[in-house]
Amino acid sequence: ISNHSSSGFVLTGLTGLEVDDLWVSIPLSIIYAMVFLGNCMVLHVIRTEPSLHEPMFYFLAMLALTDLSMGLSTVHTVLGVLWRFIQEVSLDSCIAQSYFIHSLSLMESSVLLAMSFDRYIAICNPLRYSSILTNDNIVKIGVMILCRSFFLIPPVIIRLKFLNYCRPHVLSHSFCLHQDLIQMACSDIRFNNIYALALVISTLLLDAVLILISYVMILHTVLAIASREERMKSLQTCVSHICAVLVFYIPIIGLTMVHRFGKHLSPLVHVFMGNIYILFPPLMNPIIYSIKTQQIRRRIQRLFYLKGT
Repeated sequence: ISNHSSSGFVLTGLTGLEVDDLWVSIPLSIIYAMVFLGNCMVLHVIRTEPSLHEPMFYFLAMLALTDLSMGLSTVHTVLGVLWRFIQEVSLDSCIAQSYFIHSLSLMESSVLLAMSFDRYIAICNPLRYSSILTNDNIVKIGVMILCRSFFLIPPVIIRLKFLNYCRPHVLSHSFCLHQDLIQMACSDIRFNNIYALALVISTLLLDAVLILISYVMILHTVLAIASREERMKSLQTCVSHICAVLVFYIPIIGLTMVHRFGKHLSPLVHVFMGNIYILFPPLMNPIIYSIKTQQIRRRIQRLFYLKGT
């Protein structure tokens, strides 16, 4: 493949399983449909149910919007490759897609941090909950999350446009990631490596540490509560958030490990981990919150009951 940096980048489907691409596209299409339906339903329920107009559910709406956007930014290439509509993408499209994927990952991490702050205030400082998490403050947190997610990424993404790509233009996934693109560059990529590492440490890693600290403090407060029933009730409100945190961080750690140390692994492992990273959190979050959050569960049951009658 020529070393001209404007030539296309080949997306990877299920390497060696091209015959089965159409079969694989069926479960993947179902997963995407569930991602869109599940997150739209969560948003609809929160919007139409006055009892859910509370800080915790505003943050959940932000999470659902982020998950919906992640689905929208990857569906065309992931299914396009399997249905053989798309074989390669231009550098510009690739850069745009990687910008959205990385920004939305950062946004998901920021929203999970805001949710852990919400749980911390609710359990450790309940009397001041409504005065701290006012609608104004939630809007401010939302704006901060947007700014942090979308303005920290450009320096490292814009630079991709000016690199010289002389290695084979074959991506490891059916979508574009920064770490994938820089591996094909022959230019000096020190800035990209250092900035990307600094960004991961100051955002994803910092968020994970702060979420952990908030749960240590929550646990400390809960264990001081005398009755076992009250303890369980307090912890119950955190279960869905803890699940959402695990569902987000485990695939990210897995994908990072595969990119860092998995050069010798089968390309299928890369493709599989990549799809888990972009699809597992958006698929699981609506399920977790619909099962674990009583108000949402009741509202969804009412919705289906009304449709059924």
